[in-house]
Amino acid sequence: MDDNIKYKVLARKYRPSTLDELVGQDVLVKTLTNAINTNRLAHAYIFTGIRGVGKTSTARIFAKSLNCLGPDGKATLPQVKPCGVCENCRAIAEDRHIDVIEMDAASRTGVDDIREIIDGVQYKPSSARYKVYIIDEVHMLSKNAFNALLKTLEEPPPYVKFIFATTEIRKVPPTVLSRCQRFDLPRVDLETLSKHFKHICQLENVKIDDDSISIIAKTADGSVRDGMSFLDQVISNCEGDISVDKVSKILGLAGKGVVFDLYDNIMSANIEKAVQIIDEQYNLGVDPVLILTDLLEITHFITRVKITPKSVDLLPITPAEQEKISQLASKLSIATLARIWQMLLKGFEELSRVPNVLSAVEMIIIRLAYIGMMPSPNEILAKIENQTSIEVEKKNN
Repeated sequence: MDDNIKYKVLARKYRPSTLDELVGQDVLVKTLTNAINTNRLAHAYIFTGIRGVGKTSTARIFAKSLNCLGPDGKATLPQVKPCGVCENCRAIAEDRHIDVIEMDAASRTGVDDIREIIDGVQYKPSSARYKVYIIDEVHMLSKNAFNALLKTLEEPPPYVKFIFATTEIRKVPPTVLSRCQRFDLPRVDLETLSKHFKHICQLENVKIDDDSISIIAKTADGSVRDGMSFLDQVISNCEGDISVDKVSKILGLAGKGVVFDLYDNIMSANIEKAVQIIDEQYNLGVDPVLILTDLLEITHFITRVKITPKSVDLLPITPAEQEKISQLASKLSIATLARIWQMLLKGFEELSRVPNVLSAVEMIIIRLAYIGMMPSPNEILAKIENQTSIEVEKKNN
């Protein structure tokens, strides 16, 4: 077979196959491990969280754990670590096991689809220990579909397990939630993502520096799958020569140095230079909205350091960027930072109402620069009081 046909994207190639391999979900792993070890298994589970944190992967791993027969095919109880070699494990991994039914509720939302499940529940598994129903994006089911599922979900046969996954837990009816064990999968933190991506690069024999890894991890925004897709994209485009500038360009991001330079020019009211930076980044393919996002983040970092100077060491940025944040914190007042924050938030609201995003971002930058020039209310009050004192003193003399 041709090598191009055999190639798997990193997100699929390194998809976890056991609970221990799940990235950044320690609480979930511990709870499910204890449940399997003590054989205290609920009849229905629901996993919720943002895209790419491991909801569907966990459901498939759990389905294998429930039905694993062990390497010798003689195991009689669920296994914490699926062997991956027994017939049940291999069939589930290849999506061909007749007793593990996976349904995408985004495309099958109707009550008729749920009736198929209800009818199938009546029959015992043909070869597995448990019949497992995995319903992805379960919040997409219609009201009637949820209602049809309720009775079966409350009292299913002992050989049936339901596993739901959703990114919109609020859209799932409380009557369904009350019948499930709920697990909230958090965003994976920046440090954990960086370590994971670095490990993947080592396995792939890819040379990449820590700053580039950090950019990819940050852009992933807590999603392992998104980060793996970004990493795949970077590796494919850089052809072995990976640098921070190339990563930023490929992902459509402005380099941190550029953003700090922009921030300096805004605070110095150098409007012409600030607008020039925005235009240059736009021509390089950087999304102007992402520049605003970076400005918002920097404002938060500066404010945090302004209040608690020691917190600068805890920020998820490089030492050079930490030093820059400290410098800005020493120059800007809390009042100014609060106004910048409010103006940026207001700017994001305006973006949805304008036809030309670049023009809107430039207008936001111009307003920010003028705000940076303006004195704070306390400074104005102090100036008035000082002027009043001088006038009173002159009058008395």
